[in-house]
Amino acid sequence: MAGYNDERWKASDVIRTWGQVLKGHQPALSIEITKECPLRCPGCYAYEDAHLGGEVTLRSLTDSKGQDLIDRVLALVDRERPIHLSLVGGDPLVRYREVETLVPLLLARGIHLQIVTSAFRQLPASWADLARLTVCVSIDGLQPEHDVRRTPATYDRILRNIAGQNITVHCTITGQMMKRPGYLREFLEFWTPRPEIRRVWFSLFTPQIGEELPEILTADERRRALEDLRVLRLEFPKVDIGEGTLREFSTPPASPDKCMFAQLTNTLSADLKTRVTPCQFGGNPDCSSCGCIASMGMSAVASHKVFGVMPIGVVLNASIKVGRVMASRSRSD
Repeated sequence: MAGYNDERWKASDVIRTWGQVLKGHQPALSIEITKECPLRCPGCYAYEDAHLGGEVTLRSLTDSKGQDLIDRVLALVDRERPIHLSLVGGDPLVRYREVETLVPLLLARGIHLQIVTSAFRQLPASWADLARLTVCVSIDGLQPEHDVRRTPATYDRILRNIAGQNITVHCTITGQMMKRPGYLREFLEFWTPRPEIRRVWFSLFTPQIGEELPEILTADERRRALEDLRVLRLEFPKVDIGEGTLREFSTPPASPDKCMFAQLTNTLSADLKTRVTPCQFGGNPDCSSCGCIASMGMSAVASHKVFGVMPIGVVLNASIKVGRVMASRSRSD
């Protein structure tokens, strides 16, 4: 199926998602599979004090490792029955032995699996051609800025560790980048010619309410970033962002309750019990400045009309309400 940040859904994708929602399941599951990460990136939402609501932090949780982690993840997946599963962190490759064991077991369940990593460690050769596996490597801009922000996952190390692979590059556009004309073009000129790169995704930096960070884009910088992407997606075929998704960036969902991606995704932190709310960012995200490509892609899907009549979002929102009732009755029984 298409990913939850891909607006090119087929009818079968919609029907499968709709079926899960009616049963009271959230069809997307995101797991912060470890609290550990060798990076200390400025602006990383996962390690903010408010990410898990303020009473606990990601680093304070007790996470698992070894066979215990493998067993607990599989039990969780079998209970939740997601269609799409994202393993995030921390960095999942901190637990590379466990993740390498989990990948074929998860794919055998018919799940579309996404692993989000800095590629600080070499990717297993067996991942290069697996169907339904997306390895998403986070790269924060051009080498001078990236290497400062994301050491030890420097450009040189990433290039070594993705050799022979088939990856998705994900770049979060920041205010610093947009202060230099042509920045995104230079980024694409470096990465897209490389055979390991299947596609490139872009998000915009999403702040928490009240934050004042250099990563935050001004309204003008946000507008110019979207204008640049409209041009660059036509010049660089590996830029994977549709016109519908770009339109949604201009008018992001007003709140997590209005965000289809947030409604369809269950995000759990490193103890595999603590929920990350109200969306994957946790804390108190500034939805008016949301730049999440998954949110915008899902909003683009929701705007499509079933049989040209009713928007998919209307159908899914009604189904979510029905599913919650059904799940509540099931728990009561």
